[in-house]
Amino acid sequence: MGKSKFVSIYNDLSEKIHKQRIESGSLLPTENELSAQYRASRETIRKALAMLSRNGYIQKIQGKGSIVLDVSRQTFPISGLTSFRELASHSKDHWKTEVHQLVLLKPDNHLKMLMNLQNDQTVWNVIRSRSVNGEAVILDRDYLIQSIVPMLTADICERSLYDYIENDLGLKIGFAKKEITVERATDEDNRYLTMHEDSHVVVVRSLVYLESAELFQYTESRHRADKFRFVDFARRGHQ
Repeated sequence: MGKSKFVSIYNDLSEKIHKQRIESGSLLPTENELSAQYRASRETIRKALAMLSRNGYIQKIQGKGSIVLDVSRQTFPISGLTSFRELASHSKDHWKTEVHQLVLLKPDNHLKMLMNLQNDQTVWNVIRSRSVNGEAVILDRDYLIQSIVPMLTADICERSLYDYIENDLGLKIGFAKKEITVERATDEDNRYLTMHEDSHVVVVRSLVYLESAELFQYTESRHRADKFRFVDFARRGHQ
């Protein structure tokens, strides 16, 4: 029962969890039961379960077994800069972006201070919603400095801003400063998102810089709270 066997068992169980044939909150069968079901050794089953645990599908609880976790929430990395298109390409769900607004405007005083803009500078304002399996669950409001990003179209915004900026404009995106809060949903959230009973959204505000440390974008990404989890990897420092 080599590596391919436990990977095959992992793939089968993870697919069943994704498709909710195994419901979140339920217990997986015991190691002995899985061993009989898959005609595999307990050691092979343990390897498959360990992989499920590492990838966030199950939580092992002493004396109870393996509880299936809710994987209907999409995972977003807190650290790192990944475009929506890149994240969606690794998802098994069907994602769609809709552009609601693309305008060139003079920034108000708050935006001027936030982005350190001069009086004569203009910014692109892009409003997009992101849908997963037919439900609008993210509302993105982007502001990009026009002197750095001279031209934008709705088609570019629908496909990928970062792909256009890096591959067409030849700019290198470097880093971002992020703030995450939970706030009451606004009228705009209710207009563009498929909101249910929960009246709150998770808001990720980001100031995004080029590799040259030049600020070029401010983003406010508003997420329906029941659909997302935000993850980070932290390592304890030792002197």
